[in-house]
Amino acid sequence: MIDVIVVGGGPTGLMLAAELRLQGVLAVVLERDAEPTRVVRSLGLHARSVEVMDQRGLLERFLALGRQYPVAGFAGIAKPAPNRLDTAHPYVLGIPQTTTDRLLAEHAAELGADIRRGHELVGLQQDDDGVSVELADGPLLRSRYLVGCDGGRSTVRRLLGVGFPGEPSRVETLLGEMELTADPATVAAVVTEVRKTELRFGAGSIGDGLYRIVVPADGVAEDRTPPTLAEFKQQLLVHAGTDFGAHSARWLSRFGDATRLAERYRTGRVLLAGDAAHVHPPTGGQGLNLGIQDAFNLGWKLAAEVNGWAPEDLLDSYHTERHPVAADVLDITRAHMQLISLDPGAQAVRRLLSQLMDFEDVNRFLVEKVAAIGIRYDFGEGHPLVGRRLRDVDVSGGHLYGMLHAGRGVLLDRTGRLSVAGWADRVDHVVDHGIDTAAELDVDAALLRPDGHVAWVDDGRQELGTALSRWFGAPVD
Repeated sequence: MIDVIVVGGGPTGLMLAAELRLQGVLAVVLERDAEPTRVVRSLGLHARSVEVMDQRGLLERFLALGRQYPVAGFAGIAKPAPNRLDTAHPYVLGIPQTTTDRLLAEHAAELGADIRRGHELVGLQQDDDGVSVELADGPLLRSRYLVGCDGGRSTVRRLLGVGFPGEPSRVETLLGEMELTADPATVAAVVTEVRKTELRFGAGSIGDGLYRIVVPADGVAEDRTPPTLAEFKQQLLVHAGTDFGAHSARWLSRFGDATRLAERYRTGRVLLAGDAAHVHPPTGGQGLNLGIQDAFNLGWKLAAEVNGWAPEDLLDSYHTERHPVAADVLDITRAHMQLISLDPGAQAVRRLLSQLMDFEDVNRFLVEKVAAIGIRYDFGEGHPLVGRRLRDVDVSGGHLYGMLHAGRGVLLDRTGRLSVAGWADRVDHVVDHGIDTAAELDVDAALLRPDGHVAWVDDGRQELGTALSRWFGAPVD
């Protein structure tokens, strides 16, 4: 029997498969498309996703193929980057999703994940022992767990009957890649002028003679049929006064501002992650990042369940922690859509927010929201660090994130008096007397989960053994 079937071979599913394989879990990825898509739906990684790559030893691969941009602004309101962001990676990494997909697929395959393309799930049934999967073109498969990472129109979510409440699209935007006969200087000048009033417009070179074009649609389509090039050119004429001589489209699509959130992320042995659990407008570029971070939260917990050491309710904490995060992202994207509206009331709010962002604390708060470095999971009362992910800090012989590459827990101990005896198969003990706790941690010891979030600090409120049992199960004699 397969341990976990991951439905969907996008960034969420591939990240999840890799996280499972780090823990020795047999993971099979079922992807409907026979070949990787050439469609570039996302353009970059925010700070928290960059940290995730660093925590798994992948960052150098991404940095080599991406470009760092300063963190600045909110909803297109340009402001200088705030000082002292709580991350060692205070930038946006520009990198096309096709490259992100390839790097994550390589990572998952290197760890032993079985990625099967051209396999479409059409049915599933679960019982007390596992999940039976029906494919459109193959025999039944059987797994202990299944995770739907199959996008906003998730077949897994539909078959589970999980509610997906929210709001339908009110506006729609056309997106595509095509060649232009207009010279680059003309394109740049027109874009600069149009974006003074219409932030849902853009045209940028992506290489090989292609441009990525974004332009408001004429209303909301009754169905999801891709637009024609003629429709695209007409909207360019409406908003820019020119169609740039657009021709030879590689792909064309449309997206709306529908905002929906799954009522639950787990139904028995089946879970949802990424766009299968939440959809929202792409403003702010948070969709891919949110999915990767879902997988990062879920992977070690599901692996613990499969491997038999998960404490009670650990797997349910995936929903408890990530559902509120997604709800917050949906609110952020709702705000983005309001703030880029041409409605006079929305523009008045935009002007007011722009003034407020001149205050450093307001600017930092909004940037940390989008970058996902301000998240604090609710672990109950305790030290302010508990529930937050810890920024990278220097430790003897390297850096903290280097200690997380294996996906294990880490006890960072400045005292040398602590022990992880009983949990050493799941938690590494790093004794480092040289950590400048006053500057970096302000505590003598911290217990990190495999996802880098602080589960315990040595502040006298809770025994270390209690925290280890809560997050890493019963000790082994």
